[in-house]
Amino acid sequence: MKYPEATILIAEDNRDDALLIQRALRRANLINPLQVVANGEQVIQYLKGDGQYADRSSYPLPELVLLDLQMPRVSGLEALKWIREQPEFGLLPVVILTSSDQAPDARRAFELGANSYLIKPGNFEELAQMAQRLGASWLLLKEPAGHDAVA
Repeated sequence: MKYPEATILIAEDNRDDALLIQRALRRANLINPLQVVANGEQVIQYLKGDGQYADRSSYPLPELVLLDLQMPRVSGLEALKWIREQPEFGLLPVVILTSSDQAPDARRAFELGANSYLIKPGNFEELAQMAQRLGASWLLLKEPAGHDAVA
């Protein structure tokens, strides 16, 4: 990974799915710091730096958000809408990672500004392959200032 300090925020209410996503990212050799929240309300709190997320050395702003749609309190779509309403997060890549294969969900996610919409695969190996593509697409090409771009 060329940009290892880029934090990935995983928003997933299912603890087992969150653990699988973390394992898949590690299997894909992504060494980025991972932060996990369980609902859309926590996504918003994390990004705002509210409450427990105020310490940016422990909870740095992410360079990529992996966002589930079906979450309690505040849904993934509501969190996405909030993210895109904040000028400081206008360019923050948000990838929907969900089990919903419903076209209206995907259409709404893109209308609200999702960068990508991925359906969670049925097995771990496919999830690990998806994680590898995520790293290549969203993080590998991001270089800190002063570094040469990846060819």
